[in-house]
Amino acid sequence: MWANLTAMTSASRNFGRWATAAIWLATPFVAGPCLAHALDPRSPLFQHTATVGLWAFWALGLIAALVPSTVSLTAIRIIAPASLATTIWAVLASTDRADASSSVALAITSLVSVVALCAFVGDRFVNGSSYGDERRMPLRAPAPLLFGPIELAWSAVVVGIAAGPLLLATRQWVSGAIIVAIGWTAAAVCARALHGLSQRWLVFVPAGVVVVDRMVLADALLVQRQRVATIAIANMGAAASDDTDLTAGAPGPRLRIALSSPELIVPASSRLRRSEPIEPYEVSSVLTVPSRPGWALAEARSRRLIS
Repeated sequence: MWANLTAMTSASRNFGRWATAAIWLATPFVAGPCLAHALDPRSPLFQHTATVGLWAFWALGLIAALVPSTVSLTAIRIIAPASLATTIWAVLASTDRADASSSVALAITSLVSVVALCAFVGDRFVNGSSYGDERRMPLRAPAPLLFGPIELAWSAVVVGIAAGPLLLATRQWVSGAIIVAIGWTAAAVCARALHGLSQRWLVFVPAGVVVVDRMVLADALLVQRQRVATIAIANMGAAASDDTDLTAGAPGPRLRIALSSPELIVPASSRLRRSEPIEPYEVSSVLTVPSRPGWALAEARSRRLIS
């Protein structure tokens, strides 16, 4: 069973490596005519600005897809859904020309968005930045951020970058300049916040296992391999009294890492209570939620952390 899981994991990594780039390469050919038709009634300056911007975003997305890293993961997960939003706008703006090509454009941009957001791609990209004999497992996003905050941050990045230049292209110089200053600043802040979600991992290293999550930990928690008692899927119905929850409210099966002896952790400071001192405390077991718990168990087994 574990051999089959390892083979499936390897195949999934290859999928994550090439699928996004392969689909992304097709987007100008399938979505380009739809976008060109939607831009046709606009002024030449607006058309040129939008065209240059679209090609720049596409080139940036292609580079991100071909060079996997945590930065590339954040970039492609912003750009790919933006291509879908842009295509939806183009289709709605061209209701007089709704045909099969519009449906194909929507289908391809939807597909590239789904692929960019899937766990296979996240796994491959975060490991593009790994060091040596290190295996990173992305952690799932906290549930309180899934419905609202993440979407608002993404909208601020996309709209913040595009709105100002497009206003300038319509010769609204004052409002365009103001929106550029405000929008690009907001985009930088929100992009940094979204990038924080790409930097949350469960990491397997030769020395043991590490939990890296600045949402709940001020410093990464390293559990040396000789101090790992067990790694298993936690009982969803009843957590042990000594389990320390490091999931940040993320949904899904929780992975329980039990320690043979207590380990000291430093919790992250709350933004509402930054003036209060941070008190480290000892833990004997922790809970976390990797995007693919089965892969984490397979990796732990391959490294002889569990039998």
